[in-house]
Amino acid sequence: MKLYYSPGASSLASHIALREAALAFDAERVNLKTKKTASDADFLRINPKGYVPALQFEDGSLLTEGPAILLWIGDQVPEKRLAPAPGTMERYHLIEWLNFIATELHKNFGALFDPAAPEPAKQAARAKLDKRLDYLSKALADSPFVVGEHFTVADAYLFTVLGWGKYVDLDLSRWPNLAAYAGRIGMRPKVVETLKAEGLLKG
Repeated sequence: MKLYYSPGASSLASHIALREAALAFDAERVNLKTKKTASDADFLRINPKGYVPALQFEDGSLLTEGPAILLWIGDQVPEKRLAPAPGTMERYHLIEWLNFIATELHKNFGALFDPAAPEPAKQAARAKLDKRLDYLSKALADSPFVVGEHFTVADAYLFTVLGWGKYVDLDLSRWPNLAAYAGRIGMRPKVVETLKAEGLLKG
């Protein structure tokens, strides 16, 4: 299978999850401006949505949308506990967190990256992010990971989104719990490996 990604984009979460799961895959970089892949393929013909992540399987079928890809990855290796078992309350909490990260954090960060977004919209997005990060900081005060005591695919996603703060002048040091959390996740061997693979970390 092949993961189509762009360095540091939301596809970073899927890339981390694949490495944490120790699944065999290829990764191909996508230029999101030109919609060309590293092999000069037309990405829009692969994924008409035009954005990453996209996970292509050996039979040519495609899975898109980060949370769906993350759940699929976690379910391939139940022994690694990257996603709680279907039917458990932990599973529903994982889905709850994936939705929160996607709709309350990811989308509001997206407004800050959009050069066409008017300044009032960006100010509104920052205000929402402040409130959501206040909530998140309290939620993580007594927990090493998003869902209990084990690293899950939700942590790969949250780590990715929190990392965008440095590009939009949002300093995580305002939320010491979140800064500490991001630091812990960022030291995981597979996370370090992924950051290096995407050229986001030297050494």
